[in-house]
Amino acid sequence: MDDKVETLGRLARWKIDNLGPSSYKKSDPFKVGIWNWYFSVVRNRYLYIHIFPEPSSVSKDQPPFARFILRVSNASSSRSFHISPVQEKLLRTEDDFIWSVDTPSVGRYIIDVEFLDLKINGEETSSVWPSGSVQTIESQSSTICCLSRMLDEAIHADLTIITADGSLRAHKAVLSSSSPVFRSMFHHNLKEKESSTIHVEDMSLESCTALISFLYGTIKQQDFWKHRLALLGAANKYDIDSLKDICEESLLEDLNSRNVLDMLNEAWFYELLKLKKGCLVFLFEFGKIHDVRDKLNNFFQHADRELVIEMFQEVLSVSNPV
Repeated sequence: MDDKVETLGRLARWKIDNLGPSSYKKSDPFKVGIWNWYFSVVRNRYLYIHIFPEPSSVSKDQPPFARFILRVSNASSSRSFHISPVQEKLLRTEDDFIWSVDTPSVGRYIIDVEFLDLKINGEETSSVWPSGSVQTIESQSSTICCLSRMLDEAIHADLTIITADGSLRAHKAVLSSSSPVFRSMFHHNLKEKESSTIHVEDMSLESCTALISFLYGTIKQQDFWKHRLALLGAANKYDIDSLKDICEESLLEDLNSRNVLDMLNEAWFYELLKLKKGCLVFLFEFGKIHDVRDKLNNFFQHADRELVIEMFQEVLSVSNPV
């Protein structure tokens, strides 16, 4: 277990139970982005920390250009932290990045890395995470192509959707098959059935177009990423479980020190249990609560009381493990 690295989203943590005054250790591989990674440490006068990708065809042909922060703490020194400056490195081998830390010579260490961004270094540098992707979440089947044309050209469209700043045309059958809420609107003698119009005035035209594109199977990754919080709200409102699950997975993958408190609020509001647990583990088990201290006062002033209680319960469970 001493060599195992725990990961959560873009964060990886390695616990070393006992590092002697003169020793070398290397972690087990762990996956972040499209690469497998290793930590290694050398202990003599200083602690020298390395992070590097596993040698493979992927790291050779698509070497990672990483933007990241490292943190190391020593249990024998009252959990004092050493935090590196933001690093931006092309990483190919164990020697491409070395961080030297002046710490006590022995004891239990915790080393973590938070990747702020990971890019494929080549002729065009592009992020491995969806925010930098222009590919679409779509099948290449002829059926999906037909649905795309039906939406784009409003072929036999029988529904008008009015948003906060515009309108678009769609098909009752597609929306009904995707959402029990939409299906109920058109099945019963509600005003939506009579007028063939839906008012979605809590969404912009752009975010509603992304929602409808998802239902037709033609949404682009970049549009999903841009509108995912609006999509999450729509998924909750219209009971679209598949979209809600995809939004939760995406938010969990994107978890970092800058957004973890916002994500915790979203998880609480929409009852996203997996994301909520991930945020609490990130903050308390991974110790990143120290990185958001300046935001906590404002967070506690506005957070739901039950959420605050649950956070304190999490603190107690981490401090006093069974």
